[in-house]
Amino acid sequence: MAPGACQTPGRHFLGSTVVSHPAASSPKPPGPPVLRTRRLSELHPLLYTLAVWTKRTVRHLEGYLGDEHWCSQYDATPLPFRAKRHSSRLLKQLGRSEMWLQHNKVRNLAIAIPRLTDVLLLPGETFSFCRLVGRPTRRKGYVEGMELSRGQVRPGVGGGLCQLSNMIHWLALHSPLTVVERSNHSFDPFPDQNRSIPFGTGAAIFYNYIDLRLRNDTPLTFQFRFWLTDQELWGELRSNAELEHTYSVFERNHRFEQHGTDWYRHNEIWRRIMLRRGGATLREEFIKENRARVLYTPPRPNEPEHPSSTS
Repeated sequence: MAPGACQTPGRHFLGSTVVSHPAASSPKPPGPPVLRTRRLSELHPLLYTLAVWTKRTVRHLEGYLGDEHWCSQYDATPLPFRAKRHSSRLLKQLGRSEMWLQHNKVRNLAIAIPRLTDVLLLPGETFSFCRLVGRPTRRKGYVEGMELSRGQVRPGVGGGLCQLSNMIHWLALHSPLTVVERSNHSFDPFPDQNRSIPFGTGAAIFYNYIDLRLRNDTPLTFQFRFWLTDQELWGELRSNAELEHTYSVFERNHRFEQHGTDWYRHNEIWRRIMLRRGGATLREEFIKENRARVLYTPPRPNEPEHPSSTS
């Protein structure tokens, strides 16, 4: 998934929601892609609008009636220990996409970052990307950025915020935080360009029912911090005490497969947990198996374009 491209719901080809990972289960044997049938919401624009309104209303009611303790406190003073830092390039020429979408994405990120940076995640609290950022609208200053919709890349208000949710999910994978909700991007639109993290570790966002949610099941307090430079989006996860473990997230069994005239990209995401002092490996956890349709011609077998591991 390209950085900054966001998912439009109700129009997936393939996609799923992952709940409460990481887990130490084993991956299932790969099988052929599941054939997709058209939803009722795709038969007419009004049905789609009604479906979105219904899902958003249900989500609001769940949030109001539920017993989650949502994080809402901020502290501009950085917590003393850094669990993980990461950066991603802001501007890339992605296939034939227009660069103005990339520049607009940067504007959207600049609006959303103050809603997320310095937020504290206290013990027992849940982080929700959508609750903190809110609905991206023109009134708030959001502009059209890159969005994935109906198997295509197209403009959409607030497009590009997924570069921020992708980063948050990547930071969380390098911590003891529990990912309670995270959705895949439904297809892979562009070939890799100097990819630094494994394929399939992003997090799709669409207000408010395609969300990224993290729960702090530890006695520690965590803090997210984000900032922009001329060329990169930076983020870090900090804590009020040093973590006992370090984490390395990597992929296995990466491949492209052809089914009829379509190509699909597969891999498995794993995580290695090690002692911070001494570096001894404690265990490896299976996180997720990814299978997504690609919209480009895959590279030749002797031309790998993906990392096997990153810490």
